[in-house]
Amino acid sequence: MLLEASKPAYLDPMPRSFAALMDLYEVNYIRLRQLCPEPQSLDCPRVSSVPGVMDLHLEVLECCPYTTTLLLTYHFDVEGDRSTRRSPNLRVRVYHDARQVEVLGRHSRRTGEEVSLGDHPDWQALQCRWRFNRFLYKWLGYCLRQGHRF
Repeated sequence: MLLEASKPAYLDPMPRSFAALMDLYEVNYIRLRQLCPEPQSLDCPRVSSVPGVMDLHLEVLECCPYTTTLLLTYHFDVEGDRSTRRSPNLRVRVYHDARQVEVLGRHSRRTGEEVSLGDHPDWQALQCRWRFNRFLYKWLGYCLRQGHRF
C-alpha cells in the first residue's frame, strides 16, 4: 500500500487505453477468483443462490490447460411463457497463466445471437473491449457484495 501511494502519477495508465484494459483484465481475474476459486474444476453448470437476490448461473464451456471459458448469467422468467431469458449472458475467458479474465462476447437481446468482440472494426475494438470488460468489473463487484460464491 505504501508503494502504491508513492508511485508517480505518470505511471498510471490512461483511461480507456490498452494498458488500462490490461489492468482491468487483472482486476477481473481477482474478482472472478473470489467468486469462483477454481473455475476449471467445475464439471457441470452451477447456481449461486443468495436469499433475496437473483440466482447467478455459471457454466464451464471449455477447459484447456491454460484457459477456461465460462458463461456467466442470470435467468429471467418470461411472462406468459415457460421459457427463461438469460441476461447479461457474458462469455468470458480465464487465462490462468497470465492471471487475466477477458469478455469474449455476450448475447444480444434483440437478435438472440452472440455479439463477439471480434465483430467490430479495429478502430472500435479497444473501446468495445473496454466497455464490455468494465461492465464485467462492475457486475463481479456487485455479485460479490451480494454474497454470491461458487
